[in-house]
Amino acid sequence: MLSKKPRKEFLTFFEKRGHQIVASSSLIPTDTTVLFTTAGMQQFKEYFLGKRSPFSNKVASCQKCFRTSDIGEVGDERHLTFLEMLGNFSFGDYFKEGAVKYALDFLVQELGLEKEKIWITVFKGEGRVPEDKESKRIWQSLGIPKERIFGFDRKDNFWGPTGLEGPCGPSTEIHYDLTSQPCQKGTNCIPNCDCNRFIELWNLVFNEYYQNREGQLTPLKQRGVDTGMGLERLAMVCQNKKSVYETDLFFPIMVEIPGKDERAKRVIADHIKSAVFLASEDILPSNVEQGYILRRILRRAIRYGKILNLPKNFLIPLAQKVIEIYRDIYPEVQFRQADILTVIQNEEEKFSKTLEKGLKQFEKISARGDISGVDAFHLYDTYGFPLELTEELARERGLKTNKKGFQEAFEKHQEISRAGVEKKFGGIGKETSPEAIRLHTATHLLHQALREVLGLHVKQMGSDITSERLRFDFSHPKQMTEEEIKKVENLVNQKIKEDLEIKKEEMPHKEAIKKGALAFFKEKYPEKVTVYSINNFSKEICAGPHVQRTLELGFFNIVKEESSGAGVRRIRATLIPPPKADKL
Repeated sequence: MLSKKPRKEFLTFFEKRGHQIVASSSLIPTDTTVLFTTAGMQQFKEYFLGKRSPFSNKVASCQKCFRTSDIGEVGDERHLTFLEMLGNFSFGDYFKEGAVKYALDFLVQELGLEKEKIWITVFKGEGRVPEDKESKRIWQSLGIPKERIFGFDRKDNFWGPTGLEGPCGPSTEIHYDLTSQPCQKGTNCIPNCDCNRFIELWNLVFNEYYQNREGQLTPLKQRGVDTGMGLERLAMVCQNKKSVYETDLFFPIMVEIPGKDERAKRVIADHIKSAVFLASEDILPSNVEQGYILRRILRRAIRYGKILNLPKNFLIPLAQKVIEIYRDIYPEVQFRQADILTVIQNEEEKFSKTLEKGLKQFEKISARGDISGVDAFHLYDTYGFPLELTEELARERGLKTNKKGFQEAFEKHQEISRAGVEKKFGGIGKETSPEAIRLHTATHLLHQALREVLGLHVKQMGSDITSERLRFDFSHPKQMTEEEIKKVENLVNQKIKEDLEIKKEEMPHKEAIKKGALAFFKEKYPEKVTVYSINNFSKEICAGPHVQRTLELGFFNIVKEESSGAGVRRIRATLIPPPKADKL
């Protein structure tokens, strides 16, 4: 049974039962308290809290997910960073009995899995949250004997919230018995045993509570159902494979990776798949937030490629294989193929240059014993080693890494460069001549014009302004064409001719972000910020100063477009002042 079948049959099953099928949301969530979409329920979070759903009170989806928590586990039979999550959801409609019955019917009646191999876990109660006796009773009424139902605490059978606060509740999980053979624990070999006899297949969450940022629970006015089943694990069971890497979702990638180190091959296969999907979302490798995670998994894959002695640019054909597997399901990976491959190739070339030198330096450092914070930061700052890579290398040698010392060295480095950063992102620094102020306003117009012509992945990466010219760095994976440069230049000049008003407002940082103001390095912003808006065209958090109307700028001229580093382009531009009015 190829993976296309259970994916399609899941959605068809729930559509026939009154669920509206909703497309996968982006891997970048609207919830700013989390880096990625980690579960199907995230795009429906507010509907569990009582907001009316624009879809239906019953929906189902196949959601793209990325989980940073599992990076260290990748390489075993079942853990992944990127996965597809099949889920059905109820916002005040059916609850425990409906969810349990749907799940059992789909697995047994639709997919033909053996009911005798289905084992169940439920919430046994903890603190003020009582035992979930109802779910246990429902499972038994549907033919699952009590001998295959076990209670676990909050760690295993209470899910949520995603982010710092939100809906959550007890869960009941469906585990599948892969071997029917207990390990040395005998009768104590039950679901959640670490012997790999069982695989957790489907998690049914009953959202009954709201958890605030202090961890306090209050009952929800509207109860809901949130379920999640990893397609890769389901495919593994349906295809009778021993690991997710043997299924049709991974095998075409795995056969392209030579070598005998199975774990290394699995890490590469997982990480290149994740990199393709992250890059398809316009994420570029960087040292912050989502970009840092993309850089981390790519550099980890490159390091394992070195272990297997893989050739230069080995990630590119693997990325093409990933696109081939998913192009019919997620057309965006095919549509963005050129950009995706450029991002991966740039990062591979950049890190490959320093990897060998960095590994030699690590050998010298590790010969002295545990890795100090200063040494870990040196590997990061000089050789591009993410802290997690240094930690992994140290663990392989039985050594520890001083994370606290690394953080202290990192913060010291930030303090030294803070003044430069403030000039780079906070305004135009000490250069406050009329010419520099006009050029500063022009950078805001340029930034938005680039986003409209090239795409919303464009983000300011730095700027430098003098009284003669502006220099603007921005994220973009490839050289701009002459046509694109002209479009950007024309759009800026069009907005200048429209004589738009530049409006200055002060407001809380959160409100500014909510209103759509662009911001960079948000951890550096104070609670109250200044927002400059150029009519409905541009809105940015900025320290200023600016002109009052765009017509004051004159004519905008792009002098040069060039590379400023991997995934970063640079524009140099000038302004030709507007003609002065004749004196009477």
